[in-house]
Amino acid sequence: MKKINLSITGCLGRMGKQLIKSSKKSRDFKIVSITENKKINKKIFGLRPSLNSKDTFKKTKVIIDFTVPKCTMEVLKIASKLKTRVVIGTTGFSKKEEILIKKYSKKIPILKAGNMSLGINLLVYLTEIASRSLGDKFLSKIHEVHHKHKKDHPSGTALMLGKGIADGKNIDLSKNIGTKYFNKKTFPYSKKINFNSLRKGKVVGEHEVKFSSGKEIITLNHEAFDRALYSEGALTAAKWLINKKPGLYSMKNVLNFN
Repeated sequence: MKKINLSITGCLGRMGKQLIKSSKKSRDFKIVSITENKKINKKIFGLRPSLNSKDTFKKTKVIIDFTVPKCTMEVLKIASKLKTRVVIGTTGFSKKEEILIKKYSKKIPILKAGNMSLGINLLVYLTEIASRSLGDKFLSKIHEVHHKHKKDHPSGTALMLGKGIADGKNIDLSKNIGTKYFNKKTFPYSKKINFNSLRKGKVVGEHEVKFSSGKEIITLNHEAFDRALYSEGALTAAKWLINKKPGLYSMKNVLNFN
């Protein structure tokens, strides 16, 4: 099988470096370019970084982007002109940026997920089922922990779990987000969905969803130990996206969760 030409953005970031490592081990991909938002004179894992441009991505079949919203929007603008597929692992988009992503997805196939892990996406699926089954008698809340360098909060994964709760109840998440707590030891349940984000050490990722009726508590959780599970998930998503038509997809599509 011919290898898929791959570009990785944000090559100096934690996920960028991990994606390069995983891609080099993969039989399915060939890295044709890596990029950063500034000129880099040294090689990264034997590859010389470039800036995001049409020339940089001209031989690319699919771009994997784990950066920041501003960079992602720049990548999508270029990719839409080249008809190049994009896997987005970036989080923290504004409503305006989310609308733009949907607009670009009418031109090119885009897979966007706040978390590429199989386990997390199963957790989101189970959260939706639990929320639907338990109904309005149960209140919910979401707790997440990440390394001290992660800037956005709640995490993209926590918001995915929030959407799972909202979808289970057939309500709009944006209208049902409660309080966004930060670095709290304890925080309350609410009729809306409360979040608590903790930033410490080198934690890869911990997520917990709780449902309470006041008489019993149901807990669903996931703990990540190795960042490679995200990069391997992103590569699985990239391979899946290759033969898809323009549209906005998620890991739910990749894993065939109905």
